Amino acid sequence: MAISAFDLFSVGIGPSSSHTVGPMRAAHLFVEGLRGDGLLERVGRVRGELFGSLGATGHGHGSLKAVLLGLEGEAPETTDPRAAEGRVDQVRSSGALRLAGLRDVRCDPDTDIVLHRRATLPFHSNGMRFTAWASAEPAEGEEPLRTREYYSVGGGFVLGEDEMGQDELVPDDTPVRYPFTTGEQLLARCAESGLPVSGVMLANETAWRTEAEVRSGLLHLWQVMQECVDAGCRTEGVLPGGLRVQRRAPRLAERLRSELGQDPLAAMDWVTLYALAVNEENASGGRIVTAPTNGAAGIVPAVLHYYTRFVPGADDEGVVRFLLTAAAIGTLYKENASISGAEVGCQGEVGSACSMAAGALAEVLGGTPRQVENAAEIGIEHNLGLTCDPVGGLVQIPCIERNAVGAVKAVTAARLAVRGDGSNVVSLDKAIRTMRDTGRDMKVKYKETARGGLAVNVIEC
Repeated sequence: MAISAFDLFSVGIGPSSSHTVGPMRAAHLFVEGLRGDGLLERVGRVRGELFGSLGATGHGHGSLKAVLLGLEGEAPETTDPRAAEGRVDQVRSSGALRLAGLRDVRCDPDTDIVLHRRATLPFHSNGMRFTAWASAEPAEGEEPLRTREYYSVGGGFVLGEDEMGQDELVPDDTPVRYPFTTGEQLLARCAESGLPVSGVMLANETAWRTEAEVRSGLLHLWQVMQECVDAGCRTEGVLPGGLRVQRRAPRLAERLRSELGQDPLAAMDWVTLYALAVNEENASGGRIVTAPTNGAAGIVPAVLHYYTRFVPGADDEGVVRFLLTAAAIGTLYKENASISGAEVGCQGEVGSACSMAAGALAEVLGGTPRQVENAAEIGIEHNLGLTCDPVGGLVQIPCIERNAVGAVKAVTAARLAVRGDGSNVVSLDKAIRTMRDTGRDMKVKYKETARGGLAVNVIEC
């Protein structure tokens, strides 16, 4: 199965790809299924149930709002996050939602959107079940019009119940020019074609789009990333959710502008700023690029900003190559492990994002494919075992700072790799396999449940 760069990088809203973007897409798919079956006009009431990690931390991740928006026909790529504020209260007060944006049906968010804190569905910890009835007040035992289960498997990817047991990828059998599923195969494709990693990925992308469309689409993603950083650097205040976390990006930006040229390590401070800005926007429910998840969305943009600001000769072509290389590395994690914090911990989110950004930066710094692979391996190796333990179930502590540290680590990994010859004792494939195995061994409480680690050792004020 082939994965496109536009599967790994997509425009969405915060604060979580698995807990916000995924549930919105799943609810949207459910509604489209009703439409396709000719059942939309018969629906009198709908119900959504969230299980596992979604149920445990869904309130802090905005899952309830995401489900309601999805049932109303909204999609993560196009919804206006600011306009959606207060929609839950409107549905609660009216007792009805606008199904597919067309007609009102009975829905009480307090009883019809259920977050099961302990129960799980088979196959994946991020499970959802949607049910529609013809009656506004279904009688006990009344057969529903339609019931479907979905799984949010990380990065906004959603699988339906008919895909249970398949590999956790977007099903796509499109033949690509240079197929690869491992780092070793990717290096072999580079060697046989004489292309860099980005060139191999670009050739594969043309299986779905023209080369011009690929470049245009990637530059659009870059534009959204820049807009996100700009918004994060300008927006002051306190992040939502009850932890009273103060936005730091605006103050840091002002300080760095005033100190320009005075500190030889200022570039790293700018990288930190870029990551903070993105993840503060994400935590507030703003528009971001999933890269490859929302919880780790600050790392790739921060390192790409580092390239465009601090690397001589940086241009749009380099931006395209950067994103293509990052996507090529990201596919290896989707193919062989996971990018879901609910499945393997934060090593699958920040770890994979750090690896993607490190390899991408190595390429645009002039690195060979083997140096790119080396940089990506360094990026993940030093994130192995990283748990996902969000305080209060919010994508704020430690998530925001963790992106900043991950971005700086990616820069270090890339610079270390391009100053070497590309040889390494631990291959990227072995590191990814280790991440997968470590995730399997990790206790459930450290996988985005807010029941372990910092989440239970920090007093919520």
